[in-house]
Amino acid sequence: MSTKAILSLLLALALLAGCQAPASAPAAASLKIGLLPIVDSLPMYVAEQEGFFAAQKVNVELVPFSSAVERDSAVQAGQVDGFLNDLVATLLLDKGSGKLRVVRQTFQGSPAKPMMYLLAAPHSNVKTAGDLPGVDVGVSSNSVIEYTTQMLAQKAGLPPLRTIEVSKIPVRFDMLMQGQLQAATLPDPLASLAITQGARLILDDSKTGDGQSVLTFRQETLAAKPAAVKAFLVAYEQAVKTIAAAPDKYRALLVERAKVPEQIKDTYSIPPYPPAHLPSEAEFASVVQWMVGKGLLAGPVAYGQLVSAEYLPPPAGND
Repeated sequence: MSTKAILSLLLALALLAGCQAPASAPAAASLKIGLLPIVDSLPMYVAEQEGFFAAQKVNVELVPFSSAVERDSAVQAGQVDGFLNDLVATLLLDKGSGKLRVVRQTFQGSPAKPMMYLLAAPHSNVKTAGDLPGVDVGVSSNSVIEYTTQMLAQKAGLPPLRTIEVSKIPVRFDMLMQGQLQAATLPDPLASLAITQGARLILDDSKTGDGQSVLTFRQETLAAKPAAVKAFLVAYEQAVKTIAAAPDKYRALLVERAKVPEQIKDTYSIPPYPPAHLPSEAEFASVVQWMVGKGLLAGPVAYGQLVSAEYLPPPAGND
């Protein structure tokens, strides 16, 4: 080949290379997270507002649902990747299929802030826990609220309580305050509102930790996007620390997203959100045992079948 031909070939190759577009950076993975308007959801809204998800290069869409039924339908249809719920709900949804995994505990009743409150109506004859046997306690059946109610009674030395189904929390609140229920179990923030309006606190999970919420992901998502889930949880952890450093900064966001009632929006205390951890094996076993006893599960479920520590960020100081 002549020198002229070689030069022409080199020039053509250079022009071809110059016409090719530079390789683009890989697109950030995306996650859809289903949330209810509850106090437990605040860290995710803070992570979104403060850009923590973006900093971890994960696109997160927080999808609000007005009810657990709507959220669970979206989970079953594969319309969300992860969701905020509780162990009872996760076990009911999974039904031993192995399609779901709990990857983090997000909230739990503690001395700093109970999660579930068993309350007596303002003019009820129920004054102490000893007055509860024989009284209809309003709950949502087959839920974490019913589970917590019975665990509170058990740990107070009471027999199983007689419960009555009032599934919608606002309706249960109204019935309690109007005296149509002598007692009911409510989560915050409606429990705090009820107390300010005269309801009597009988028991709560501040010492037992029975009430708890968790983050659950579809196993399909965990298999396809493990790095994105880990990045999501790193951002979540950053949000928890940010809230702890300046909780009042996020009061307006909590009021908006958790539907904190107008009457207590200025006084409601922002709860402390726990650092990264999972429900314990003992807590999990307690829920499973209760559900098997009620016929909600056909048999025991192994802890490792539903709970995974694989995605949690490392403890502080080890990252």
